[in-house]
Amino acid sequence: MKKYWQLLQPDIDVVEKIRGELQCSPVIAAILVNRKIISKDNALRFLNPSFNNMRPPCSMKDMDAAVKRIYSAITDHEKILIFGDYDVDGITATTILFEFLHYTGADISYYIPHRTKEGYGLHTKHITDYAIPNKINLIITVDCGSSSNNAVKTASSSEIDVIITDHHEISDKPPDAVAVLNPKRHDCPSGFHSLAGVGVAFYLLICLRKHLRDNHFWQNRPEPNLKSLCDLVALGTVADMVPLVDENRILVKTGLEIINTGKRCGIKTLMEFSGIIRLRRTVDTEDVAFRLAPRLNAAGRIAHASTAVELMTTNNLETARQLAQSLNNMNIKRRNIEQKIIEDIFAYLKNNQHLLKNSSLVLSDNESDNIWHEGVLGIVAARMVKKYFRPVVLVAIKDDIGKGSARSIPGFNIYNGLMSCSDHLEAFGGHSMAAGLKIKAEHMDVFQKNFENTVQQMTTSDDFVQTISIDFELNFDDISDALINELETLKPFGAGNHEPLFTAKNVRVIDSKIVGKNHRRMLLNQSAAGGTGNSFNAIHFNVDTNPPEYVGGQEHFDQIAFRLRWNHWNGKKTAQIVIEHVL
Repeated sequence: MKKYWQLLQPDIDVVEKIRGELQCSPVIAAILVNRKIISKDNALRFLNPSFNNMRPPCSMKDMDAAVKRIYSAITDHEKILIFGDYDVDGITATTILFEFLHYTGADISYYIPHRTKEGYGLHTKHITDYAIPNKINLIITVDCGSSSNNAVKTASSSEIDVIITDHHEISDKPPDAVAVLNPKRHDCPSGFHSLAGVGVAFYLLICLRKHLRDNHFWQNRPEPNLKSLCDLVALGTVADMVPLVDENRILVKTGLEIINTGKRCGIKTLMEFSGIIRLRRTVDTEDVAFRLAPRLNAAGRIAHASTAVELMTTNNLETARQLAQSLNNMNIKRRNIEQKIIEDIFAYLKNNQHLLKNSSLVLSDNESDNIWHEGVLGIVAARMVKKYFRPVVLVAIKDDIGKGSARSIPGFNIYNGLMSCSDHLEAFGGHSMAAGLKIKAEHMDVFQKNFENTVQQMTTSDDFVQTISIDFELNFDDISDALINELETLKPFGAGNHEPLFTAKNVRVIDSKIVGKNHRRMLLNQSAAGGTGNSFNAIHFNVDTNPPEYVGGQEHFDQIAFRLRWNHWNGKKTAQIVIEHVL
């Protein structure tokens, strides 16, 4: 895979201006300018996320209609059903709506479909087989529903109202529901395009609480503090990898603060089983993405997502521990299944190397001796994109019907790509970087060819060169405790606000050893041979330890790209370099 190291070159005058206004280091000023933050006011809002800076939630299209209908359902004691998705975004969105509506005294229940048995989204069968028999009056979808036109029609014909809350791509003709809250609607003026599904649901609650207040609903009970739900909003937002900018940054920073208080029983026990508490440090977005979210997602991938909702809603510590243990076991099983599929793919590509000359990678378990578990295909597809840097579609076929996941690279909108091939698909949905699809097995070959042609037509050769954007060339002599503390103010990191990446040249390895399976721990120095410059502990994850005689690896790097962090251990913190790339 080709990689291009790009050292960003922010305008020096703008950097100096920001540095003077904020009285910050030139490193921080350059990073802010790299993120297009070029005024003092915007910089202060970025560095100090506050609910006071949130734009009006009620500006979302159809918000007023949604709020009024839910208010009517609460006061008239109608049966309300929350219909959620099975990933962390859907799980958390389901939970916050359920907890709020339960607090109001509403007749509330929730339903999350089984990933493999029912698939994604609200379908007609959910209306006929569940909503009608259970005499549901109002359905509120979360993190799904934007393409559920037929289900909404069926519900309407049975006098069941539907409110859709979602953030996925939506056509120009949304379902004919009571309200369709989706900031990606072309006629939605709110500008909340980056919200996750749980963010949309949270905004609905803000407006609903105000409507209840305006109608004197809270006279006989304390008005709920919605800030307490931000722990769940943070989980869903980070897990769904939406940009951590604007309102998302505010919600996630607030939510992480709440998570670190340990107030929610379910999250606290999940922190125990994922090893976070043992590390004796505060939870950050990396912990959410790589420790908490995978365990919550494992429920929907391996069994049923309701286990995760039960964990998030329980107040019983013993119950929480049992559920967290169950999720932890599911996550171990998920990793094993995932690894087997990866091994299958590597073995197949080894015997069919011509496929790696294509601009895309479309594979199914028809090429394998094993049956693939569709619940983990999205993770595997993401791993393949990271390794081969091209759009990837993986499909598990059962009874001549394939269900698959697709992941992409920044230069190719995979939703639009699937749209171009939709004649060969039974169904599909998603957004620019990730999507799901359903296809008949007999159409796989023609889909593979047409998708490859589509990728070639919609991309250029530059799109397949991975760009490593470096924020600043940082000499070791300029690394200090004060700088690392300043870097902490740029958190939370994630999509849209990546952790700063630095580069340094002529780096010597003073000491080195392999830890774990294939991680290299080092002591690095940038001074000339025999010098006494600053030395720093470093870690390089997942290094190639072959050939067998490998002992210490390189003793010198012409250039490294690295993150700079505090390493927390046993209540102490020390500066640590985390190497991402080497030359």
